[in-house]
Amino acid sequence: MNAAKDKKIGTIKQEFIETPLEQLADKLIEYRTDERTGVIYLCKVYQKKYERWKAELLRMEQMKIYEHKYAAFQTICGIDEAGRGPLAGPVVAGAVILPKDCKLLYINDSKKLSEAKREELYEQIIREAVAYGIGVVSPERIDEINILQATYEAMRAAISSLNTVPDLLLNDAVTIPQVKIKQVGIIKGDEKSISIAAASILAKVTRDRMMREYDKLFPEYGFAGHKGYGSAAHINALKKYGPSMIHRHSFIKNFAEVP
Repeated sequence: MNAAKDKKIGTIKQEFIETPLEQLADKLIEYRTDERTGVIYLCKVYQKKYERWKAELLRMEQMKIYEHKYAAFQTICGIDEAGRGPLAGPVVAGAVILPKDCKLLYINDSKKLSEAKREELYEQIIREAVAYGIGVVSPERIDEINILQATYEAMRAAISSLNTVPDLLLNDAVTIPQVKIKQVGIIKGDEKSISIAAASILAKVTRDRMMREYDKLFPEYGFAGHKGYGSAAHINALKKYGPSMIHRHSFIKNFAEVP
């Protein structure tokens, strides 16, 4: 008699729970002839889980196409920013050097991820990265030099804060002035490069955390919810209370009087 059929379904369920994803195929084979309804259900559930995992592995390989293309470079750094469009708060850039054999999954353009997933991936990225850096440029500086130049400045600051000098920069669409390192600008790079996507997550999470802290100082604007972007609630608050010290004067002239 098949020993597997002597096991209780609860025991089999626990086995599936404890089986690493890369070993699920063997576990599914082990129980594929078990005709008990509960086991058939478990196999269907974990077959789908295994297929989703395999699809994610394939997606991540596709997101490494530029990292493979430029594999001759020893250290490849992804660069991206968060916060070019908001009416308030800083612009933040992230720079990330991932290991060549990076095994991280679910990395994607930060805008396509939930806040909870971004926070989870942020911790994984800083733990696994060869090096990472963050650059922050204030609203005052944005007003002084314009948002494009402020974005470049944040990117240069992020690169400068790395504890490893990269050989190549993969940037989301831009070429950063005053940087001597070889650069490759990739249109929609945060969707196509794992390095750029990782940088976008670091930038987005860092900025969102800052905006939640600003919300404690200026609760009337609702920064924790809209993160400084021009939502209807934000614009109404701006019209009612006027600008705070973190509003970008060059961005809000249509909504409020600025000093």
